[in-house]
Amino acid sequence: MIKYALFSYVPRRYWRTASFDEQDVSRMILGFKDGRNVYSRWAARQLANTLAPMDLTGMTIVCIPASTHCANVRRWKRFSCELCSLTGADNGFDHIRVSGSRRRAHITGEYELATNIKHFVDIDSSYFRNRKVLVVDDIYTTGKSATAFIGALEAAGASVPLAMFLAKTSSYRRR
Repeated sequence: MIKYALFSYVPRRYWRTASFDEQDVSRMILGFKDGRNVYSRWAARQLANTLAPMDLTGMTIVCIPASTHCANVRRWKRFSCELCSLTGADNGFDHIRVSGSRRRAHITGEYELATNIKHFVDIDSSYFRNRKVLVVDDIYTTGKSATAFIGALEAAGASVPLAMFLAKTSSYRRR
């Protein structure tokens, strides 16, 4: 499986030493995480442009669930529709349901999704059986959540050849 990130993400605590472009991309990604329309469209276009050379016919796009149902809908519903419209892929958003809530890993350092995904996410296995799935997430830091979610999709019968991320967290140090 291939994992690919479009940008580098700089955590807010390092913005003082980051370049203007790094700060700008990081601001847009944070706006996207907040569910703002303009950033949702920006993110969908960025990924669609990257995926343009690929034929996504028969591919289903699924986003790694956010920490709560409300955050998941706010962040991913509009984005999924837009990205699937731009790429021609099937939208798997309605076949993944966030059933619980978990603490946000980037704040707590605890990767609950990775250790106990069945308590937080319901996957419609009848829908995903024998489907090729492109997994999308906003920020790749350790990869634990992505690995757990991909494993759960594969356990439901899906094939996941590619995972794409808006950004990968830079290993940034104060200078």
